[in-house]
Amino acid sequence: MNHSPLSILSQTDFNQRPIPLERLEQTFRDMLTEHGYVLMTNVPDDFDPVRFCRRLGGFVPNYNGSVVGDVRPEPGMDDVYHAGNTRPLTPHTEGYDFEVLPPRYIALWCVQPITGGGGETTLADTRPWVQAMTDAQREVFEKTEYDWKTTDGVKRLGLDLHTRHPILAENDGTTIVRFSCNNLIRDDEDPAAQLQHEWHQRFDEEHVAIDYGANDMLVWDNWRLLHARNAFRDRGRHLRRIQIAAS
Repeated sequence: MNHSPLSILSQTDFNQRPIPLERLEQTFRDMLTEHGYVLMTNVPDDFDPVRFCRRLGGFVPNYNGSVVGDVRPEPGMDDVYHAGNTRPLTPHTEGYDFEVLPPRYIALWCVQPITGGGGETTLADTRPWVQAMTDAQREVFEKTEYDWKTTDGVKRLGLDLHTRHPILAENDGTTIVRFSCNNLIRDDEDPAAQLQHEWHQRFDEEHVAIDYGANDMLVWDNWRLLHARNAFRDRGRHLRRIQIAAS
């Protein structure tokens, strides 16, 4: 079930004047802490999303080395699981296949809105799910290291990544969640299999769906939220993407 987002921040005030950057950033950070994501709307054409993202932390390159990546249908990718096509994506975090810490934040902004519906970015907050775990459950997912592989789409780009991490980790008092429905390697009897099933089901029930207008910008906490994408048909849909490291 798609729920409407609550954490929406306008870049212009009630008089349609731009909100001063310092006040905008403070409200943005407060909302990001509370909800784990912020959708910025009423974004002026002269807004610089790259400069704004730099205020959150250093940049993490995409798989091909680009810092500002394009998210749009790519030739030769329609038959694999990959963001560069029009197919749905299952709930996951970014960077579970990195040897280092995964990106703290992911930013997407809209260059070309979709026509015909679909293509929403969907988000769900794992914080209450983790808090509801028993101590024994949490210990399993903190101490058991799992093998992770990269997606078929990334393999087609020439990168066959394999890493080993627990699902839950701590960094300076903050919980890091690594999650994938299809690239975490485990036995069917492993507790991770049940976790995948339960979290996928909860994601389907609880997620919010983000539908982009021109210039809209979405930022979320990748250590905390799962994200996915609904299928679409309009091959003109075009977002840009930046991964941001923990500051």
